[in-house]
Amino acid sequence: MEAELVELATRGATTVVGLMATEAWAQLKPRVAALFGRGREEEVAQELDEIRAEITEDPESIDAHVPEWQARLRRLLRNDPEAVARLRAILDEFTPDAPSRPAAVVHNELRDMTVRGNVIQGGKVVQAETINGNLNF
Repeated sequence: MEAELVELATRGATTVVGLMATEAWAQLKPRVAALFGRGREEEVAQELDEIRAEITEDPESIDAHVPEWQARLRRLLRNDPEAVARLRAILDEFTPDAPSRPAAVVHNELRDMTVRGNVIQGGKVVQAETINGNLNF
């Protein structure tokens, strides 16, 4: 059961923090505030707004917020069994196409080449030092 809670907390944290920088946040925020609120929804909503402001100001800060939310969600799920069902319902609503199993990881490594143009890999991020030209996967 612990592994299931960790997976759910991880998925929840990634979804919540990732959606903070999108228009979907307006719909998600009250649900998250209610999930954590328990009578203090307004206080939680204000904290969420502060975190969203940080993320919209510096999108690279998303990765820094995910572990914090994983820990918060794990504590919540351990202490409130009803929160498990509520979080699942939120995730099902806001990530309806999420796979039931983890996605496969693909690692491509290119050496000693110069590429000029765009980098395209099925909508995924490609990290590189320098790319000059087209690179299509």
